[in-house]
Amino acid sequence: MATIRPFRALRPEPNVAAAVSAVPYDVVNTAEARALAAGDPLSFLHVSRPEIDLPDGTDPYADQVYAKARENFETLKREAPLSVELQPSLYVYRLQMGTHSQTGIAACCSMDEYDADIIKKHERTRKDKEDDRTRHMLAISAQTGPVFMTYRQRPEINEILATTKDSDPLYDFVAPDEIQHTMWRVNASNVQPLVEAFQSVRSIYIADGHHRAASAARARDTLKAENSAHRGDEAYNFFLCVLFTSNEVQILPYNRIVKELNGLNPRQLLSTLEKQFEVQAGGPPSPAEKGAISMRLENQWYSLSLLSEVTKPLGPIASLDVSVLEDRILEPILGITDIRTDKRIDFVGGIRGPAELERMVADGRAAVAFSMYPVSLDELMAISDAGAIMPPKSTWFEPKLRDGLLSHLISGEE
Repeated sequence: MATIRPFRALRPEPNVAAAVSAVPYDVVNTAEARALAAGDPLSFLHVSRPEIDLPDGTDPYADQVYAKARENFETLKREAPLSVELQPSLYVYRLQMGTHSQTGIAACCSMDEYDADIIKKHERTRKDKEDDRTRHMLAISAQTGPVFMTYRQRPEINEILATTKDSDPLYDFVAPDEIQHTMWRVNASNVQPLVEAFQSVRSIYIADGHHRAASAARARDTLKAENSAHRGDEAYNFFLCVLFTSNEVQILPYNRIVKELNGLNPRQLLSTLEKQFEVQAGGPPSPAEKGAISMRLENQWYSLSLLSEVTKPLGPIASLDVSVLEDRILEPILGITDIRTDKRIDFVGGIRGPAELERMVADGRAAVAFSMYPVSLDELMAISDAGAIMPPKSTWFEPKLRDGLLSHLISGEE
């Protein structure tokens, strides 16, 4: 049984929603965030990446950064303005990217269900990233970036979503990245039926936002320890999420680039790969099916697939293409034993396409690049249901949710 809870959102007025909303904090670095927010005092990046308003070179984890986040949040509340809903509500949030559309429910999910693994995870988190968002949440007393969740569709939920979308939206705008964001408030008469419909959902899955969820749990622990009268229904015991039906969610590949060839020259690399892989020159920039990897080396694409006589990997994790790449190429041939910490490897979201990999190899930022076939949502759910963990950087979800449209205050009562 999954719990969703209506909440009193802190949100901008419709006429400034587009200006306030911003890309997720973790898809841009400081320089990119500063450039995006330049000349836009209402951009939520001033809250989510407050180091952009401090001198160049400021440690993004310094105390003054979190103090600046709190200051900027209070300023934005006044000047945008941002207002708190009078009554707890649920919201329908639609993303449109070209011909692809997906519709989700913005709500709060239960930290207790996160702890109990009703909310499924598939990714390990890094302590430094958890530390950052935990401090940020506690500094501003709010969760401002929703966790992207998915669930197996149910007809009764779809019916309420369809009814809600027949009404006038709260927000409807196209962001600079050409993604259309449309949001409706669920009619009060449909809130409880929607809550009850989710009680028939056995599990919900974190698609994108493991660090936000883990940080919300740590912030909860801090606030719970400070509250001698803790009951379990406090705002901090729930976290902001948007839940999309699984048949609409789109996963793109998460590609890899490697900066040097571990002492090999390109011809030696190809010769070594041919011991395990069928290597075809002139292959496609993007693999057409699971089991194929496209490799950019020098000025050419190659298609890699395991030779028929090579022992095939078994199991839901070992058989992932990203695992094959890691286990058969990155570690034994290129000497990369930990892709989370090795500085010779980097990751490129699938939204940038194989052309970005070509550019990185051509200009010397990479010695070799690997274009992957995307992990399927069925694979992700099966791994999550098994309580297993996928290799780092296995999935890239598009389109992305915007920060700043809905915030969940975690101090006081709902």
